[in-house]
Amino acid sequence: MVRAMQTQPLLTDRQALHRNRARAERGSLFLHDEVASEVQERLAEVNRTFTDAALITPFPAIWALDGAKVVPDDEVLALQPGGHDLVIHGLSLHWANDPVGQLVQSRRALRADGLFLGFLFGGQTLAELRACLAQAEAEVTGGLSPRVLPMGEIRDLGALLQRAGFALPVADSFTKTVIYADFWALMRDLRRMGEGNALAARLRRPTGRAVFARAAELYAQHHGLPDGRISATFEIIGLTGWAPDDSQQKPLRPGSAKHRLADALLTPEVRLRDTEPNG
Repeated sequence: MVRAMQTQPLLTDRQALHRNRARAERGSLFLHDEVASEVQERLAEVNRTFTDAALITPFPAIWALDGAKVVPDDEVLALQPGGHDLVIHGLSLHWANDPVGQLVQSRRALRADGLFLGFLFGGQTLAELRACLAQAEAEVTGGLSPRVLPMGEIRDLGALLQRAGFALPVADSFTKTVIYADFWALMRDLRRMGEGNALAARLRRPTGRAVFARAAELYAQHHGLPDGRISATFEIIGLTGWAPDDSQQKPLRPGSAKHRLADALLTPEVRLRDTEPNG
């Protein structure tokens, strides 16, 4: 008997995501500005001129990357295999239903020794909002529903680069703390960023105002500043990888070292068997 294949449940409702992004406002896309500047700084540190770049982003007007092919972050990326020497995934990978698939498609679009730069929100993003909404909903309704996108941790995301076949993978992060007048200002700004709730498992009925009112109280109580404003955390993770090429540095084979680490560190060598307990 042939069993039916089980499909992975979708994380993101793409239609809802497109609606949210259509309402985004330029003045609230400051985090995309930050990432675009970060990309320019990182490219300046690479001793190379890129001539065939591809940019994956829902907001191309933010980016000043002359000559780059702009590609929407669809599930299937409109990228030609081997057609680019640089691929940038600009602050949208956290919404992907298949992030590994996005990375694999990006790698395949690179020529040998081509560079990939990807940026997405990390697991510490909106940790304050996540906790306050969960507590408020539990108190008011006695249950919980998906409200804030689950985001990956840096260690896991770095491993995805390896799974996707990138060479020399590196994952790093930086954090931005943004100050808002109150809870309601934060919620408005998230909508203007196009980062509203687009989870496939979200509630399809309006949330009672009592839940948000209680969340606002909790946010002010636990994350309020002396002047009455609140702070919100945004963690941005950067992913760097290269399309494999024979010219790249490769790790030495185990046991091939010609010098002992202990000699380099000017310390005595302690063998494992010397530290094992007797008996």
